Amino acid sequence: MTPGTIETRAPGKLFIAGEYAVVEPGQPSVLIAVDRYLTVTLSESVGHAAGSVHSPEYGLIPLTWTRGDSGLTIDREHHPYDYVMAVIGTVEQLRGELGIPARFYDLRIASELDDASGRKFGLGSSAAVTVATVHALDRFYELGLTARERFKLALLATIQVSPNASGGDVAASTFGGWIRYSAPNRATLRAQLDDRPLREVLSGDGWEGFDVARLAPPHGLRLLVGWTGSPASTERLVGGVRRSRRDSGVDYPAFLLESRGCVDDLVTGLDDGDDDLTLDALRRARRLLQRLGAQSGTLIETDRLARLCDTAEAAGAAGKPSGAGGGDCGIVLAPADADLTRMLRSWESHDIRHLTLSVHPPEGSVDDH
Repeated sequence: MTPGTIETRAPGKLFIAGEYAVVEPGQPSVLIAVDRYLTVTLSESVGHAAGSVHSPEYGLIPLTWTRGDSGLTIDREHHPYDYVMAVIGTVEQLRGELGIPARFYDLRIASELDDASGRKFGLGSSAAVTVATVHALDRFYELGLTARERFKLALLATIQVSPNASGGDVAASTFGGWIRYSAPNRATLRAQLDDRPLREVLSGDGWEGFDVARLAPPHGLRLLVGWTGSPASTERLVGGVRRSRRDSGVDYPAFLLESRGCVDDLVTGLDDGDDDLTLDALRRARRLLQRLGAQSGTLIETDRLARLCDTAEAAGAAGKPSGAGGGDCGIVLAPADADLTRMLRSWESHDIRHLTLSVHPPEGSVDDH
């Protein structure tokens, strides 16, 4: 890293429980941050009237951005509007409100959240790049943001690209460790962004329902992660379930109530060191997703995810899809006496890749204001 550059990184994430329900304001979920990272390197653009974003996802030609009378301008000839530009626009708005002089900067992005061929593991690369970019610009402009404020900025940028995103992945990437998370009403926040200064939105009354709390890691359980090799679109799957609520027999209030019960028991099991309660809550969370998929006509648990979870249960552990399902990863919590050799052998024979992941440690206070 050359002198004067800023380097930040953010971990990936995995949902443990509460997915789908978490898109509703105030509905709880449990997530972890994992030790695979996305890194952002920032350097000031000296002598140039534009900034750039270099990323393997953009190919060899970087995305270029500049400022005009109407705000930020993006060279869209080769590149889509995305989370990085949403962060730049959001932080630039805050900078302007604070009276900080504008500067240009170049960003270089490197990711460990996909395999060698570029296929994503489903570890939340969009959230990680959002969180790392917010952190880099916080340091560049010396904004002095708390971790909680960085989360809020990252979520406000996220919902400009994906309006219904829960922000759970953003919270995991921001705070690390094991967390319990519930989302604010993003529709309220989007409306406030249209008619209030950003500083007022950050500190205002639009965050009702948002909560994040640290959890104890499992007392005597080992976490294992399997990747099915099939990328999944969270936005498409969650959108499909939301649409099916109008047309199918899904008892959505009952689903939300049961999801909350699973999460509450999981949180109690973790905090009390009660492994049996933790495993039972995880198994119930899997069954709940199975029923939601069947009732809504959504493929949440694919054949490989089913194999991943079934072999975990046969080995004496508990497994479930992580996130929206439809592919990507499954997670397993295994007691010391579980037959993991048998489970991993079955995974390998069914082309399920064991990802050697650990939990990224907690970072920053979840309570600062």
